[in-house]
Amino acid sequence: VQLQASGGGSVHAGGPLKLSCAASARISTVYGMGWFRQAPGKDREFVAAIHWSGATTYYADFAKGRFIISRDNAKIIVYLQMSSLKPEDTAVYYCGMSSRGSLLSSANDYDYWGQGTLVTVSS
Repeated sequence: VQLQASGGGSVHAGGPLKLSCAASARISTVYGMGWFRQAPGKDREFVAAIHWSGATTYYADFAKGRFIISRDNAKIIVYLQMSSLKPEDTAVYYCGMSSRGSLLSSANDYDYWGQGTLVTVSS
């Protein structure tokens, strides 16, 4: 399984950005997908996740109200629409895929990872 993340870039504070992550997997193997991020000098942290079958979504507190995770069920693509971006959102964003039942809020719940895409928010 390969995950390809895209959509990162530079944006001014308050602006939007949309990330995409496409997985080369059989849909029957996808339990959920999620986004994590890692800022320089910090640990990787959970951003948002979505159960593939029921589309239930989960968000970190900092993402609630600003980020929206969604999926394209037919193409196995997960999106992260980010708005009202802040300089502290600057990080490399990673998408992950889980093939097993899990909470999806821990990096340990994921079996596959994309290469990461850099998001830079300037003030």
